Amino acid sequence: MHTPDLSGETVLALHAHPDDESIFTGVTLRRLADAGARVVLVLATGGDLGGSRLPLAPGERVPDRRRRELEEAAGLLGVSRLVLLGHRDSGLPGGPGTTHPRALAAADPLALGRAVAGIVDDEGAGTVIHDDDAGIYGHPDHRAAHAAGALACDLTGATGYRMTVDREHLALSARDRHLVHGAARAAGVAYGRVTAEIAVAVTGSDDDLAVKRAAMLAHASQIDPAAVPADGFAAAYGHEWFLRDPRDGRGAPGVIDALGNAHLLAGAR
Repeated sequence: MHTPDLSGETVLALHAHPDDESIFTGVTLRRLADAGARVVLVLATGGDLGGSRLPLAPGERVPDRRRRELEEAAGLLGVSRLVLLGHRDSGLPGGPGTTHPRALAAADPLALGRAVAGIVDDEGAGTVIHDDDAGIYGHPDHRAAHAAGALACDLTGATGYRMTVDREHLALSARDRHLVHGAARAAGVAYGRVTAEIAVAVTGSDDDLAVKRAAMLAHASQIDPAAVPADGFAAAYGHEWFLRDPRDGRGAPGVIDALGNAHLLAGAR
């Protein structure tokens, strides 16, 4: 697989919760790092309301566990800098967590966007990855991360890519085997976009997918290995999908396009 030279490029990826970075952009971040780009990962919350499927150590809190797991995953994905914005997980739409004073969903969107823009400026990042406007599956924290990322792009002029999933592709190749399926059911919402809406689909080698799976499994408090078996992993998680930022009508190709557009290549065959 062709590896472009992205030396000198800095890409900031903004995510709502620990593990989102691995699930939705694990291959993309690893390939960016391998191509020489500096990858800055920004997490808006500590995933406080995610609970833990494993027992916590004495005195350990869920955010403590999730931060350790995040740091391990970030190392696997080649992240150069990890930034935690310190907001509280908001929980599912309509739940009591959305009104907590520290909840991401209750944060001032302008202040949040300016905070992200400050990191973009500090890093000289030319590209920002963030959620699509529907928050991928409607989660209030993903919606807030979208708003912050979009504003940061407006304030800094960075090229924006909006992560999503291709629901038509998943329906054909991985019915009910992607974690987004369960998340969307829990939230009671639709998820993703149809294929025709998606501008860029990134895929990777078998080694890239192995790293992505390892990064997902680093989040052991959240992800059961039985839910992401190696057999069939590529069908469910082998592509990562993006919309280009339409804010100025250009939708011009940028750094993520340099990784190769798997969707368009597949359609051309």
